[in-house]
Amino acid sequence: MKKSFGAKTLAYPAPLFCVGTYDAQDRPNIMAAAWAGICCSKPPSLAVSLRPATYSHGAILARRAFTVSIPSSAYMAHADYAGMVSGETENKFETLGLTPEKGGFVDAPYVAEFSLVIECALTHSHSIGLHTQFIGEILDVKVDETCLGEDGMPDIRKVDPVIFAPVTRGYYAVGEYLGQAFSAGKTLKK
Repeated sequence: MKKSFGAKTLAYPAPLFCVGTYDAQDRPNIMAAAWAGICCSKPPSLAVSLRPATYSHGAILARRAFTVSIPSSAYMAHADYAGMVSGETENKFETLGLTPEKGGFVDAPYVAEFSLVIECALTHSHSIGLHTQFIGEILDVKVDETCLGEDGMPDIRKVDPVIFAPVTRGYYAVGEYLGQAFSAGKTLKK
């Protein structure tokens, strides 16, 4: 029997992303966001949902750009802190000892120490209750070469992204390899 939990933000997994923006004074800022993910393949697009009360919200609208830096488990506490304080009152890059790197394709910074970075140009924004969903077209993805597999593509185990469990507010690491997408299901066909 299944237990009903009602209407909750309970979906697994949720990412731990750091959204990068510049404010009106060109100060770099990052904030942690978990309401996010790929939302379209053509054009390649990513969505992040932020509350209007966040400092990053206005910066995304003003610059029409943002980045997503994906922290490895080694930077989990850094990313968590980036979601606890406002960039309006604190330079989180300085506090955390992280390096803001100017995006090569958009007017937004990313975290140089994080191994996977996505640069997005804002294409849509939608007010959805407490949040605004920002949809950005992905203009570039940068991955540290140390995180590439033998095939030259990003290896999720080397990127080591952090997964967020919304209801318990816990952070987790990626688990074991289970099988190949669009292939494993073929074993069920008779």
